[in-house]
Amino acid sequence: MSTDIKDWDVEDQKFWESTGKRIAYRNLWISIPSLLMGFAIWLMWGIITVQMGNLGFPFKQEELFTLTAIAGLSGATLRIPASFMIRLAGGRNTIFLTTALLMIPAIGTGYALMDQNTPLFTFQLLALLSGIGGGNFACSMSNISTFFPKRLQGTALGMNAGLGNFGVTTMQVLIPLVMTMGVFGAIAGDPMALAKDSGWIFGKITAGTMTWIQNAGFIWLVFLIPLAFLGFFGMNNLLVISPKIGGTIAAFIKVLRLYGLAFFTAAVGLYLYLPAPAGLGLLNMWVALPLIIAATLLVMKLAAFGEMKANIDKQFAIFKNKHTWSMTALYIVTFGSFIGFSMAVPLSIKVIFGDMHILNDAGIWEHMKNPNGPSALTYAWIGPFVGALIRPLGGWISDKVGGAIVTQVISVVMVAASAYAGYIMMQAYQSATPEIYFMQFMVTFVILFAASGIGNGSTFRSVGIIFDRQQAGPVLGWTSAVAAYGAFIAPVVIGGQIKAGTPEMAMYGFAIFYAVCVVINWWFYLRKNSEIRNP
Repeated sequence: MSTDIKDWDVEDQKFWESTGKRIAYRNLWISIPSLLMGFAIWLMWGIITVQMGNLGFPFKQEELFTLTAIAGLSGATLRIPASFMIRLAGGRNTIFLTTALLMIPAIGTGYALMDQNTPLFTFQLLALLSGIGGGNFACSMSNISTFFPKRLQGTALGMNAGLGNFGVTTMQVLIPLVMTMGVFGAIAGDPMALAKDSGWIFGKITAGTMTWIQNAGFIWLVFLIPLAFLGFFGMNNLLVISPKIGGTIAAFIKVLRLYGLAFFTAAVGLYLYLPAPAGLGLLNMWVALPLIIAATLLVMKLAAFGEMKANIDKQFAIFKNKHTWSMTALYIVTFGSFIGFSMAVPLSIKVIFGDMHILNDAGIWEHMKNPNGPSALTYAWIGPFVGALIRPLGGWISDKVGGAIVTQVISVVMVAASAYAGYIMMQAYQSATPEIYFMQFMVTFVILFAASGIGNGSTFRSVGIIFDRQQAGPVLGWTSAVAAYGAFIAPVVIGGQIKAGTPEMAMYGFAIFYAVCVVINWWFYLRKNSEIRNP
């Protein structure tokens, strides 16, 4: 069959069974591992920076932390143009190119990590480029939504997103493993000696041990090269969705142009937000983020021309639909929580449970190293693993009983779990033996991850029902873009409250937001006279 498919009507049961089903699932099976790689490369700096510190790279702790922040914000910003790419460039063209582009930060990171004298700016640029992996989620979900009938939207999108989210766990497990051995021999250079004790989920690695930190970048080429090949030769463009692609090269130029515009706005926004020496520190987070989002949309609109301008204008129509905004809020509850807690839980474990907290005679809290404190690397992967594993189940259940009902149930669960997590964090932070609260902390956050994972599937199913096929893809991309800023917001909010000595306030704040979204979901999709009842 041709790469470009002209006739596509999967709502026709006969067409679906005879032709559409086989093509749809082939595209899905290629899409899933490609998306997994995107998540892994987007979030890899959370592990890499820890090991850079253990190896004695000449950077301050706050400078290393900016690498994770840069990658998080870049990936979220790139999702904005990525949500429009499928209609402009076609699914096959977009997924192939965005997967192939991941080789740039992978190779660059590997080479940069070979030398401890590599300047900080090089790592910051590579972290910015790693945002390609975060952006890929929007175009991947937008693409898969066009291949399946509405009755299977929740299952298909839940599988794509849920299994793709395993990139978080894959990265957290695989990077520490490959750094312990010379996987690529002399090609990847010499190992370095650890200056501090390190760790992995299976135990501690002591100072002086040789490690190949550069493998954290090079390892992804093992998967990206065959996946790019499969994407180019195995996926399809649906001409009913992307009617005026203009050829493969023209499609690539559109993708590169859109990503280039988003890179520009993300870089400028980061420079204005990040403190010196990485930036100017002029804006706080709540000002910087909406400005970056608005600037990205404005630049896309102003820089477009010809057919590209007409297509972007047509897709900007989603912002006139009130359901775009209600579903954006609901998706922040689900994916925003998943990705945000994935970034924030390791910090919480290290600071809250890794120290003993003692109130001295002057009424000031003193924090001393806790010899019984749990290792963040040992436990941090469990929540994301559960959330990703259960995500397809959320889509399947939603196909059976309705997306809005499932979203309502998990939102209520998240209100209660978030409030209780805040209470446990407060108890632990005021204890000389915080480890006694750790099991309750872990169980509560596993519940939060599981609920957010199920909710991811239910919100995707609702989008597929609420919006027509032309708008569903861009809406999925847009909502995922805004929710992805959770990777930036949650660590900043939780970290700030921990520093202030009130970690519970962050979780109480999240609980209030979840409660508001319970009302939003009921008002738009579950009440008796709602415009679209129980999608």
